[in-house]
Amino acid sequence: MEDQAEFIRWWEESVTPNRHSLAPEELEWVIEGAGRARYVFKLVRINRIQPNADLVMVKIPDSTPEIVSAYALSDEQALLAKVRYNRLIDVFLGITCFSLQSHLRTTVTDIGQIEIDEVYAGIDSHGRQFILPVQAKGGTDQLAVVQTKQDIAWCNEKFPALIVRAISTQFMTEQLIAMFELTVADDEVKIVDEKHYQLVTADQIPPDLLRSYRNR
Repeated sequence: MEDQAEFIRWWEESVTPNRHSLAPEELEWVIEGAGRARYVFKLVRINRIQPNADLVMVKIPDSTPEIVSAYALSDEQALLAKVRYNRLIDVFLGITCFSLQSHLRTTVTDIGQIEIDEVYAGIDSHGRQFILPVQAKGGTDQLAVVQTKQDIAWCNEKFPALIVRAISTQFMTEQLIAMFELTVADDEVKIVDEKHYQLVTADQIPPDLLRSYRNR
């Protein structure tokens, strides 16, 4: 299978249900790209990026055009649209960001073909420039740590002068969105920051709630 996405789908459907029985406790097998149409099986510590249910949520006025919400074709597409129209990357990171391309299919040296859900470029008040790969998951899909590693590797290879900040986002409910900034440390994906944003109408943010935000 030359298409990495096709191979990973096969892996998840055929092997994933049994992979814990084939690995030592607290470890699991994952599939990683190793060049064009080449893959390796790697034994790693079980690593899950999941929303913290106890984290406080922040209410954000929903700026998603109703026609976009009405005709979004999938959970992932709907999530990427909500993130884009509500500028949640900007809000989350505190920098100004712009979408470069969505569903970018490209290649990385020594990894092979990958697909990035969306890529943003950003700049802060000091003039520092950023490249931001975004991974989005809707429904019951889990965020993929292998995808995060691949996204970061591509950004470092393609834009060596820019600061890489990897973002993952997931629906918790239809209007509640978890945002993560992730990094790779000791060959494992780690959470740098996590925030939860609830998209609401403006009248659902009363003055007392705004006052409470001033003290956070």
